[in-house]
Amino acid sequence: MTGPPLTLPEELLLLALDPVRGRPLNNPKYLRYGLAGAALADLEEAGRIAVERGDRFRVANPLPLGDPILDGALATLPGPAKGASSTRAHRWVRGAGRAVQELCLRRLEERGALRREAHRALGLFPYERFPAGPVDLVGPARARFKAAVDARLPDRRARLLAAYVAATDLDTKLLPGGAYRPLRRDLKRLTKEEWTAQAAHRAVEHDKSAAGGGV
Repeated sequence: MTGPPLTLPEELLLLALDPVRGRPLNNPKYLRYGLAGAALADLEEAGRIAVERGDRFRVANPLPLGDPILDGALATLPGPAKGASSTRAHRWVRGAGRAVQELCLRRLEERGALRREAHRALGLFPYERFPAGPVDLVGPARARFKAAVDARLPDRRARLLAAYVAATDLDTKLLPGGAYRPLRRDLKRLTKEEWTAQAAHRAVEHDKSAAGGGV
């Protein structure tokens, strides 16, 4: 692959989008929460944010990284000024998911991995689809994920990506059937070990509870 390395949210989006239909395999809102959580993980890895108690975090270094996705996410957070309050991760992923997704879509368009197609439902209501573009990044992304799963997630990046896959209910699409059921259970447990994935999972569970009349 040429160009800068893929960010974690880009990798997740490539796994989630149907390359032919150009729409997410999982619930679109759940995917957005996962993308925002993945952006937080990359920011933490780069030393830009630091986790505090519970699911709270703060900006540790506001300097941009030179990546449009991560810098865009960082710009939405309060800077490390004296007295600045920390941010609740699960609330941030709910609010920032759509913006992070748009940043990822633009970046993958620029890479040639996606095409943006405008449509109208019933001839009136606009919506967009994002099928695969001329540069195949979907195939390699899925091959990397499958290899990481087969190797039992040998590094933290693979574990993080798998945790977002599970947190957003994408696991049942990428790892379907009874043979993968024990692995899917393992991945669900993994979401509790990574605070950024847990934030996405909490946002998903909030939506499910609300839909079921639980809140």
